[in-house]
Amino acid sequence: MEKIRYDINTMKFISLFESLSGARVKDCIEIEDGLLFVIEPGEMGRAIGKNGSNIKRLESAIKKSVKVVEFNDDAGEFVRALLYPTVPDEVAFEGEIITITGRDIRTRGIIIGRDRSRINQIKQIVGRYFKVSEIKVV
Repeated sequence: MEKIRYDINTMKFISLFESLSGARVKDCIEIEDGLLFVIEPGEMGRAIGKNGSNIKRLESAIKKSVKVVEFNDDAGEFVRALLYPTVPDEVAFEGEIITITGRDIRTRGIIIGRDRSRINQIKQIVGRYFKVSEIKVV
């Protein structure tokens, strides 16, 4: 686990998201195509808003795509939430290794991403909260 530090822009994004939605934000991470907000458990409905209105307003305000994930104390369930809408068969967390079992070759390819980009991004995000040395996709 690494110590989480925010720059001034990230703090502005968190403040804007909380004021628009009323949901409590645990973390905000810049990803390749926008922002990922990790919110406190039980806040998903409030964060999204009716028909996704809060997300749409935030995206138009900051001109970036927004993804919202609910934090979970179970690393496997947290990884499952990060992978959504891709649905793996199983996510197991043993020691410092996360093993993701995909349905077929296509699903495993989506989970890994081009040049391992998605799996590396997931490892970086999960590593902020849990001690993870490796993520395997089988």
